[in-house]
Amino acid sequence: MATDQLFRLFAEQNRVRAFAAVALGAETSEQVAEMAGLTPKGTALALLRLREQGVVKSMDDGELRVDYDLFRKLAREDTEPVETGPVTGDEHTDMILRTFVRGGRLIRLPAQWTRKQVVLQHIAEQTFAPGVEYPERTVNEKLRAWCEDGEVDHVTLRRYLVDLHHLRRSEGVYRRPTAA
Repeated sequence: MATDQLFRLFAEQNRVRAFAAVALGAETSEQVAEMAGLTPKGTALALLRLREQGVVKSMDDGELRVDYDLFRKLAREDTEPVETGPVTGDEHTDMILRTFVRGGRLIRLPAQWTRKQVVLQHIAEQTFAPGVEYPERTVNEKLRAWCEDGEVDHVTLRRYLVDLHHLRRSEGVYRRPTAA
């Protein structure tokens, strides 16, 4: 069963309530109906669908149980790949970026100066094209996107980028230098 099927299965309230009752210890249809506050027909339909999809099973003695093995299997097989962060090809650089940059957002700036330089260079390279002029408003907007939900504000980030010469500022216009 794919994860999207599981979501569709639990999109119906009676099924969720019936499943919860079984998970909380209801062993018979009658107990499920009582715990979930469902009609006998609603309970029967919900349990039928839950059994068909394999999330609830009937034991040899007729008692209902959640098939936790199915959930463990799904967790192993059907997980989304975890975002590992930026990949530069340099293991040390990638480790630094994975620590401080996630999902295109700056989590925080490293305290160690050499690591801070790596992160700031990455942000400059990912955000600004070399030789293109950007008005301050555009620079602020682009840097705000990096700072959402982080500890650093866009003004501090902009100041670091200028101080490290990742951006050059002249009369309110910013430009990332072209490689020499």
